[in-house]
Amino acid sequence: MSIQLITFDLDDTLWDTAPVIASAEVVLRDWLQANTPKLAAMPVEHLQDVRARLVLAEPGLKHRISELRRRVLFHALADAGYDEQTAEALAAEGFETFLHARHQLEIFPEVQPMLELLGQRYTLGVVTNGNADVRRLGLADYFDFALCAEDVGIGKPDPAPFLEALRRSGVAASGAVHVGDHPGDDIGGAQRAGLKAVWFNPRGLPWAGPVAPDAQIQRLSQLPDVLARWA
Repeated sequence: MSIQLITFDLDDTLWDTAPVIASAEVVLRDWLQANTPKLAAMPVEHLQDVRARLVLAEPGLKHRISELRRRVLFHALADAGYDEQTAEALAAEGFETFLHARHQLEIFPEVQPMLELLGQRYTLGVVTNGNADVRRLGLADYFDFALCAEDVGIGKPDPAPFLEALRRSGVAASGAVHVGDHPGDDIGGAQRAGLKAVWFNPRGLPWAGPVAPDAQIQRLSQLPDVLARWA
C-alpha cells in the first residue's frame, strides 16, 4: 500500500529541544525566586526529590509530564508551608510560566516548507511524548491531529500512540510512516506498531538499535525524496 499518513515527532525532530528546556527551567526558577520565597529558600534538590516520590507512587505520571510538573510544584509549595489553595494557585501560575517559556523555540527553517509540500498529498499528524503544543507554535494548520503521551495515557515506544494515530486517520499501518530522532521511542515504537520509520539523524550518528530504520535522513528536506522512492 502506498503511504497515506505521515506522523512526526516534535522535540529534536522539528526543533532543537535542549536549549529551550534549559531556558524555560531558568525562567521558572527566577519566577519561583520572585513569587514563592518559602520554596525558594529550600534546596533546589527538593523539587527533584518530590518528583521521584510522585513517580514512585504513581508510575503512569512519567507519561503525563505536564500533570507531573504541576503536581511537583504543588507538593513542593505545600512542603514549603503554603496552604492548599495558595499552593494550587501558585503551582498553576508557575507551570504556565514554564510552559510559555518552553514554547519560545526556533523551528528548523525547512520545517514549514516541507509540511506545506507534504500536506498537499498526505495526511499529517503528530505523535510526541512531550508537551509542546503545535497550536502555540503556529503549526496546527499543517496537521490533521496531534497526539501526546498525556492524551493517550502512555508514551512511545509503546505502540498505543501510533495505533491511536492510525485510528484517527483511518489509515492502515502499511500505509503510514513515522519520522523521529529517537531510535527507541520513534523508530522502534513505530515499527512495532507496523508503521515504516524514518530516522532523523542530523549528526550522522551510526545506527545502534536492534532493527534498522526503513530510511534515515540528515535534513528534513530529504523526506519528500524518500517518500517518492517508496511510491
